[in-house]
Amino acid sequence: MQYMIAVFSVLTPLMIWSGVVGTAAPQFSGAFGDGWFAHSIETPALKEITQGRSLTFIAYESGSQANDGEPTVTQVYPVRSDILALEIETGKVILGKQVPYKPASVDLIQPADDRGDRVVLQRNRQRLGHLIGANRDILYTFDQFEGSNLDPEWADRPGSYRLTSKTDAEFRSAQQPRQVFRKSKPTNIAITAQGKRWSMRHTLYLKLPRPLKVGETYELSFKGQPLESVTFTYNPQRQRSEAVHVSQIGFRPGDSVKVGFLSTWMGNGGGLDYRDGIPFWLINDRNNKVVYEGRSRLSVAAETPEDPYRNYNLTDVYALDFHDFKGKGRYRLCVESVGCSFSFPIQNSVWQLPFETAVRGLYHQRSGIKIGPPYTNYQRPRAFNPRDGMRVYQSQAKLVDTNMGIGDQDVFDALVAGVSRQTLPDAWGGYFDAGDWDRRIQHLAVARSLLELAELFPEKMAAINLNIPESNNRLPDIVDEALWPIDLFQRLQKPGGGIPGGIESAAHPKLGEASWQESLQVMAYAPDMWSTYQYAATAAQAASVLQNLNAKKADAYQESALRAMFYAERQYSGAPKKEQLFQVSDARNLAALELWRLTGQNRWHRLFLETTAFTTEDQRLARWGKFNQTDAAFLYARLNQEGVDPIVQANARQALLQQANRIGELTTQTGFQWAKEDPRAPVGWGISLGSPGEAITLLRAHYLEQDSCYFEAALRATQFPLGANPDNLVYTTGLGKRNPQNPLIPDQRILGVKPPPGITLYGPIDLSRPSYTNYWFTKRVLKGHMFPEPAAWPTAEVYVDVHLNVAMTEFTVFQSMGPAAYVWGYLATQN
Repeated sequence: MQYMIAVFSVLTPLMIWSGVVGTAAPQFSGAFGDGWFAHSIETPALKEITQGRSLTFIAYESGSQANDGEPTVTQVYPVRSDILALEIETGKVILGKQVPYKPASVDLIQPADDRGDRVVLQRNRQRLGHLIGANRDILYTFDQFEGSNLDPEWADRPGSYRLTSKTDAEFRSAQQPRQVFRKSKPTNIAITAQGKRWSMRHTLYLKLPRPLKVGETYELSFKGQPLESVTFTYNPQRQRSEAVHVSQIGFRPGDSVKVGFLSTWMGNGGGLDYRDGIPFWLINDRNNKVVYEGRSRLSVAAETPEDPYRNYNLTDVYALDFHDFKGKGRYRLCVESVGCSFSFPIQNSVWQLPFETAVRGLYHQRSGIKIGPPYTNYQRPRAFNPRDGMRVYQSQAKLVDTNMGIGDQDVFDALVAGVSRQTLPDAWGGYFDAGDWDRRIQHLAVARSLLELAELFPEKMAAINLNIPESNNRLPDIVDEALWPIDLFQRLQKPGGGIPGGIESAAHPKLGEASWQESLQVMAYAPDMWSTYQYAATAAQAASVLQNLNAKKADAYQESALRAMFYAERQYSGAPKKEQLFQVSDARNLAALELWRLTGQNRWHRLFLETTAFTTEDQRLARWGKFNQTDAAFLYARLNQEGVDPIVQANARQALLQQANRIGELTTQTGFQWAKEDPRAPVGWGISLGSPGEAITLLRAHYLEQDSCYFEAALRATQFPLGANPDNLVYTTGLGKRNPQNPLIPDQRILGVKPPPGITLYGPIDLSRPSYTNYWFTKRVLKGHMFPEPAAWPTAEVYVDVHLNVAMTEFTVFQSMGPAAYVWGYLATQN
């Protein structure tokens, strides 16, 4: 089995267990939960660096047994009665760690990049790691890698395998497969002193000379490799098979969508043909009784495009529909001659867990406070807080002008060029994003979505206990979490009302440096119209929500929102036409609408009507390069305020419903029923299949119309992100039986712990598109390690769980995490 390794030194404050640990790897439970094992590794050079102290390495076991990195069979399962699949994992990654650096006269410190931001320590011709921290007094050791690679020639040779049986006469003499197919992809990376090394997962498909027989026992052995033989009994009602896919969080008894899927792509063997009408069963996990029987139906054929671009499965996908079953319990979905899915519940509260996990994931991304008990088992020191010496300098660069806003200036060059000596003592808070420590104005979209849930379902949201630091105040926890990012920008607000676009470091984080150790210069953007309008809209929305909850807070946000709006209006009236970009106009439009709702002042309603796109029928919610007024459309469509323009309101409502119809139609055209907000958008970086956020418009349409067709489409759109996909992977950490272990979270990797729960990743991208075929990770890593080549993989299972695979393992609080919380929160409110 493959380990995830965490490393701790008795010298550091991160120490949890100390002392020399024996090689027997005793199991224990503790702050990281069950399944962690001690693992001792020492080298003479490291022992010298740590002044002879013991080092304790902590390894997380991801499978049922440990391994030394040598090829290990981790799973054998049927995908059809005549095709047996097996997984072989190779390589073990032992993560580097931080230790205090004790200089020696023989040390050689070498630049590791052109800018000189990273340096490598070499001692006695041995490269030990990177020196980090403001004073470079911490050594972040290189990762270590154990094990060897799988010989592909051996793996692809039918003569390497023998299948025998003492009970099936046709296999009494050893049989070898007629054909062998394979697919391989990395599972983790070790950045070692010698270079990058990869742990791998290889899936082999053995086409047998004759079908297996139900109830018979078989032994699979190997010739030419020291792999342990595997014995199994073929029983498709008991055996799990990766060919059967279903949501791992389950279903409600009354949900009108309850569906699993059947599909197999065999790498260089292509798609596997099944057929319509294969019997499947729903089996009670408690007593193994069949409670439901059905038959498969073709969802989408391999040659049928799912959108304007391509088919993303490269194999036929079959639906296993059991929507009319309503019994509560825990079940598995099993297909005749194939096998079973992961087990899943059917119960009323299934949507509560993903919702609360997703919102608490936002808490795990908070900057400026310590993360840990009693609110979570995931522990991280306080980061980016002025009380710890963090200084944030004012820059004259505006977010709107940079490539992290809507301009083209290099963000780091612009910030550094415009930095001043002025420090901002109240510049703390907000959310971290993925592999960076930035906190930008775009993050306020999270606040807006959480506040919208609180508006739509005030009683149900007020009953949610998220166990966050504010849980004991008188506000609903969902509102408290929404206020966290807003308060950062309220603290940043200038006396004249302007809102800076956020806080950013001078470069991407240094390798091995955690958030609480940031040594780069940290700067705040200067105020700009775009950022200020966005803040005005969000602060006004917060004030509206708080009016009946905390009048004093509501007044403070209203006053702040108005100051921001007046500042932005002064800037807008004097700005040249080229600066009045459509994104700025859209933010202005929404801010005016929120302020009219809040204050009732007609000046803001007039401004909204002057800038709205919904003056004509058949208008879209958004037009590329022209406008995107989706949020304003939903708000205006549901207002019953006196003075609402009935024509504009009807047009906004129609635009939203028409877009929901387009999205809903797409869920019926895709094999796994996923959706995209814009069916014409490619499956790519930030617009992928890992988050269910594409269902937001469907749920807004459901709120307006209470039409079950929109709700059903939203349910369909949640299946893929929650495990109903070829990898049987939930794309949110901490959810389901299988979820990402290597998201782009530097803190987690440096700490050597499991990722915090609730992080929803982007997920797979379409590697057949030229922009991603030429992406650096594809060219430098995947092309040399994936088989078949990356562009030949189906997008639906091309996800590679390696943190440097940024296009897939990245996330943002506003693109993936917040939308997931909204969708699952809405679903959790429905009966």
